Amino acid sequence: MGIVDDALDRADQEAFTREPPRSLKARINFLMKQLRTTKAVAREIGVSQRSVERYIKGERKHPPKAVSDRIDTAVRARWQPRVRRRRQQQAAAATGITVETRARFGYTAPVGTSDDGRMRRLTVHLPPPYARRLFDAQQQGADDARLRDIVAEGLQEIYFKDGGRRAQDLEVALTDVDYFDVSY
Repeated sequence: MGIVDDALDRADQEAFTREPPRSLKARINFLMKQLRTTKAVAREIGVSQRSVERYIKGERKHPPKAVSDRIDTAVRARWQPRVRRRRQQQAAAATGITVETRARFGYTAPVGTSDDGRMRRLTVHLPPPYARRLFDAQQQGADDARLRDIVAEGLQEIYFKDGGRRAQDLEVALTDVDYFDVSY
């Protein structure tokens, strides 16, 4: 996963209306409802089928940190999919997304202007078409570079070109991302 993909996942998790299960047994039982078999749960979290059976029975209550993290990730990825989907659809159709980043912005600009990249901290609201493109690309499994290109294009059009009112020939590249967050 990349920095943009992680930010989109965090924004999805902010949409939760209820917290995911906390106890190990409850988390494993939730995964069992989703994946149906102990074999599938074991494959998902990277343990043996017998370990999953022990977690279900309560015989084993404290897995290693790496396994615990994988369980948490698997639960959060499947928790409240309708709530997340509804929030994404609303952002893609009506509200858009807000991107907050600190990154190096490089430019391709006409002769006589400065094209040296520099660190900037920006908080910009991108309209629904950019949100839709970003969500579609994420669902299609686009890599982080492609997701960054979509965000850079949105920042270029909305912030740097001010909706077509200035810097017509400017091309923006988003590199050296120090911080990136998305909300919708």
